[in-house]
Amino acid sequence: MSDSSTVIEANNIRHAYTPGRYALNGLTFSVQQGEVFGLLGRNGAGKSTLIKVMTTLLRPSEGSLRILGLDPLREGRRIRSRIGVVQQGESFDFTSVEGNLDIYGVLWGLPADERVRRRNDLIARFGLEDLRRRRSFDLSGGQKRRVQVAREFIHDMEILFLDEPTVGLDVIMRRTLLDSIRAEVRRGLTVVFTTHNLEEADYLCDRIAVVDQGRLLALETLENLKRLYGGRKTIDLTVSGTDGSAFYTTLRLPARRSVDR
Repeated sequence: MSDSSTVIEANNIRHAYTPGRYALNGLTFSVQQGEVFGLLGRNGAGKSTLIKVMTTLLRPSEGSLRILGLDPLREGRRIRSRIGVVQQGESFDFTSVEGNLDIYGVLWGLPADERVRRRNDLIARFGLEDLRRRRSFDLSGGQKRRVQVAREFIHDMEILFLDEPTVGLDVIMRRTLLDSIRAEVRRGLTVVFTTHNLEEADYLCDRIAVVDQGRLLALETLENLKRLYGGRKTIDLTVSGTDGSAFYTTLRLPARRSVDR
C-alpha cells in the first residue's frame, strides 16, 4: 500500500459479467482511514458491482486490489472478518429487532454476555428502544434500514460498506439514518457509501468518486467538483425522474461548463 493510512487501494480494476462487456472498466482510486468515501452514480453505473468486488463477493477480472493491506483473492476470509457490509434488501423478517442483532452476534461468535451488552448498546445508539420487540416484517423501510446498519456494529470492524442504504426512505428517515452513520464516523470508522443522490453525498462524504458506465469520471470533494466543473455559464435543465441521468450525462460532455443538480 502507498502508506499506513490507506485502507483501500484499487488499480485498474475491471470486472466483466460476460466477455468483453465491462461493468467496471479501469477504476483506480484509494480510500484513507477514517474517511467517508462516496461512490456517486446513476442506477447501473457499476457502484454495486464495485462494492461486491471490494467485499470479496466478486473477483475482479483484471487489476489489483488491496483491502486493509490484504489481497482479496488470497485473504478474503481475513478481510471479511474486519469489514461490515449493508446491501439492499437484507433482513431477518421473521424475528424481532433485538433478535436480528442477536443472530449477528451468534454468527460472529460473541459470548452470550458480550452479545447482550453490545445488542443493548446498539439499540440505544440507533434509537431502536421502542422497536426492540417488534418483528422486522412489521417495520417501516426506514426502521428496517436502521436495524440493518446497527447490526453490523455487533462486531468490531474497520470499514463499513453501505450500498444505497437510503433507497425508498422518506426525507426524515433518510436524515435520521445518515445522522446515525455520521455518529459512527466520528468514532473513527471508515465508510464506503454508494448513492445516486448528490445531497446525500454532500452531507456525508469527504470525497466523491463519480462513476458512470463502469468508469471513473471524477474524484474530488464536492466543493472541488463544483469549482472544477463550474463557470460563468449555466445551463438549467428540467428533467423528469430522480435517477440523475441528466447530471451524469452532462458530466461526460467535453464542452460542459457547469453542472448542478
